Amino acid sequence: MKEVKVEVLGPEPPCMRCQAAKKVAEKVAEKLRIGIVVKVEKANIMSKDTIGKYGVLVSPAIAINGVVKVMGRVPSEAELEKTIKVAAEKDA
Repeated sequence: MKEVKVEVLGPEPPCMRCQAAKKVAEKVAEKLRIGIVVKVEKANIMSKDTIGKYGVLVSPAIAINGVVKVMGRVPSEAELEKTIKVAAEKDA
């Protein structure tokens, strides 16, 4: 089964937009659970490790399989679902 890692990058404690982005990611993960394993994680955008890895300073941001795909906004479920499906096909 294909596996995709989704990281929601935002401050701790999370702001309203970061919480919304994480909810969208979790909804899409649940929707795609048959066929694709989607692991949703929260990463602190203020940590040196996250800044060093992604170079992102605007939240919320969403990285899929280590690549930032969305920055500074909350994506729609349809947009995120399409992006995850593309990532799953690429890594298949």
